[in-house]
Amino acid sequence: MRILFKAALACLCLAGLSACAAPPQKKDFSAIRANHPRSIVIVPVTNASTQVDAPDNFLVTLPVPLAEKGYYVFPVHMVKRVMEDEGLADADLVHSADARKVAALFGADAVLFANIRRWDSQYILLSTTTTVDIDYTLKSGKTGETLWEEAVHTAYSPQAQNSGGHPLAFLVTQLIVAAIERAAPSYLPLASQANGVAFYAAGRGIPSGPYDPQFGKDY
Repeated sequence: MRILFKAALACLCLAGLSACAAPPQKKDFSAIRANHPRSIVIVPVTNASTQVDAPDNFLVTLPVPLAEKGYYVFPVHMVKRVMEDEGLADADLVHSADARKVAALFGADAVLFANIRRWDSQYILLSTTTTVDIDYTLKSGKTGETLWEEAVHTAYSPQAQNSGGHPLAFLVTQLIVAAIERAAPSYLPLASQANGVAFYAAGRGIPSGPYDPQFGKDY
């Protein structure tokens, strides 16, 4: 039983995500170790979804987990204002710019680029599924090379609890649950979940920075 329990745990993903397949391979962290960045500037987020407010909403979720990983993170609102003053108000333009030039504006060691691939909520029959997909790329402010990158898919589809009551009552409850999610999608919880997967996943998340006691020990 203990062996079966451990096997089951190995195949569980975060709550609300689909069942996972084979564990992903461990990343090569040699580039980020060689550059040993201490400070990160997070630039405005690009957006491939139809939700126009998604980039600003997602941007504010990024500083805290990176700071908790042991990096100095420049205030995102200050960064956005400086870039607007420098004629870099368009996020797509910023992402196409040389990371070294972007970093030089702030004296940052590295630049984090994030792109929203999906940020939507779809209603089908009695179910609503909210999806947030994010691409993350960390580039060196010294060389412009990619130090670390990750792509994360998160999805949430709330389900009513059926405690053995009348089937019609359960269907009505499920309809209400789906309608609530459709009216107020769980975008920010999913975004925070995506950040947790991207930055903290064992063997794939960003290594701890110099202000974290785990620096040099976690990978």
